[in-house]
Amino acid sequence: MHLITGGAFNGKKQWVMEAYELEKTQHQWVSCYKADQPVWTENIMVFEGIECYVKQLVEQTEDAELARKQWKQELQAWLDWEKANPDGKLLLIGSDITKGIVPMEALDRMWRDAAGWCFQEAAKQAQQVTVIWYGIPQFLKK
Repeated sequence: MHLITGGAFNGKKQWVMEAYELEKTQHQWVSCYKADQPVWTENIMVFEGIECYVKQLVEQTEDAELARKQWKQELQAWLDWEKANPDGKLLLIGSDITKGIVPMEALDRMWRDAAGWCFQEAAKQAQQVTVIWYGIPQFLKK
């Protein structure tokens, strides 16, 4: 699994497209921004907007810790898919929402906290972690 993160509109999608040559490769792009559902038909699975996925979990549970537990279960299922599929590659793309001003609304603060924890878990489980700032990759884990 490869976790790609960084600021919003900082070139994460473009970097993934180029680094993995996705224009030439069969892949499934799942956008959490559009509430796409994965079909798991391709060897390369890209999940874009995982911070929105975490937000959905927080809104459903209204509990950051429960959302975190659900995230761990889902992440494990994705990792199991990757292990079972020798040619499989899982790419998670998420915008870092944990920096800056702390939100006033309780649900937004809960989302921010849960996103930080979920990204930490993904980074721990990932084989690779890359941060993209202004289109420039910084490889944290390779």
